[in-house]
Amino acid sequence: MTELSSDQVEWSNRLKEAFGPTVELEDEEGTTSVYDLTAEFVVGDQSYAVLLRVDDDSDEYDILKIITSAEGKLELVTIDDDEEWENIAELYDELTFPQENDI
Repeated sequence: MTELSSDQVEWSNRLKEAFGPTVELEDEEGTTSVYDLTAEFVVGDQSYAVLLRVDDDSDEYDILKIITSAEGKLELVTIDDDEEWENIAELYDELTFPQENDI
């Protein structure tokens, strides 16, 4: 994946408009967890969602891809490519925690 920068980002609200401010996700074991939709953004032709677990006191967030299924429904999927995940996580950090020289 190429170097990403904040000027390539377009903020979005598709998930919030479709589902509201929270979503329930089920893991492989069938356990359901509730997440706040913290942010949504588009880079190039790919959309991403930043989620924060409601019942977790940590500030750690999850980033998932937003895709449109064959039926036209919005779905969240795991980012399987480690390099893509790292690039998107760094980009989100840059967007939300600007460097001192950016202020």
